[in-house]
Amino acid sequence: MTMPRPSRGPTGMGLRPREGGLGSRLRAIFGSGAGQATWDEVEEALIAADVGPEPALEMVDAARRRGGRSGDDARRALADEMRERLERSGSGSFELGVAPAVILVVGANGTGKTTTIAKLAHRLQRQGRSVILAAGDTFRAAAIEQLRLWGDRLGVAVVAQRAGADPGAVAFDAVSAAESRGMDAVIIDTAGRLQNKSQLMAELAKVVSVIRRRMPDQPRHVLLVLDATTGQNGLAQAEAFSREAGVTGIVLSKLDGTAKGGVAVAAADRLGVPIVFAGIGEEMDDLAPFDPQAYVEWLLAG
Repeated sequence: MTMPRPSRGPTGMGLRPREGGLGSRLRAIFGSGAGQATWDEVEEALIAADVGPEPALEMVDAARRRGGRSGDDARRALADEMRERLERSGSGSFELGVAPAVILVVGANGTGKTTTIAKLAHRLQRQGRSVILAAGDTFRAAAIEQLRLWGDRLGVAVVAQRAGADPGAVAFDAVSAAESRGMDAVIIDTAGRLQNKSQLMAELAKVVSVIRRRMPDQPRHVLLVLDATTGQNGLAQAEAFSREAGVTGIVLSKLDGTAKGGVAVAAADRLGVPIVFAGIGEEMDDLAPFDPQAYVEWLLAG
């Protein structure tokens, strides 16, 4: 089956096909078949698209072993390998479980963390769930104010204290409020940068400890927000958060804004946790459940 050419409409995940992306380059490379030189070019194309050197090499080797000499066979083998690699990192399902579910959101400053929190709160509201937000990034007054503005826009309560307050105290107050009010979920923002990495990770560990003293089986989710436009440059920071904060899922923000797009494969490979959501636009509804099949079709269309 030939990979489909892009249409004007969005893909199954809501992403619009791009001109001149990885898919266009692969179509040109595979135009004359699937020889040794061709596969070398494919590896280079994957690396250029932010897939990452190691995943690129492994996928090329696996796709070659799948067989087939035609360009269509090669593209299909590569697509299958990419999809299966993403699926192996986990299902990416997102269930709240017992209320109130605590969702801790982590990531470096500038990744779109606060906007992602607002989009997630809006998504839960549309599902009929009650939500409360917590301004746990107390090290930046702007972060507190931004979350308050989103709360006003969404009609969602925001638990906050003054800038410089103890993030653990904010988390404790938010969880207590969610319990007393019978809320379905509490989403907690966290700091994305302090003076050094060890200080930041210690603060995150403290927040988790405070939550567990109140609710031993929480947080239900620890979501890492990764800016898709930063590609490989953002993965080193993301690795530290994933390793130290017990990340359970990834949210790829700004996926619609990247010309490369392959960072999803690199993230799943390096971080070893499922991609749960993808930011596909600037509107409140533009947070889509991550679908490996739809993602691969979008990335390789061209």
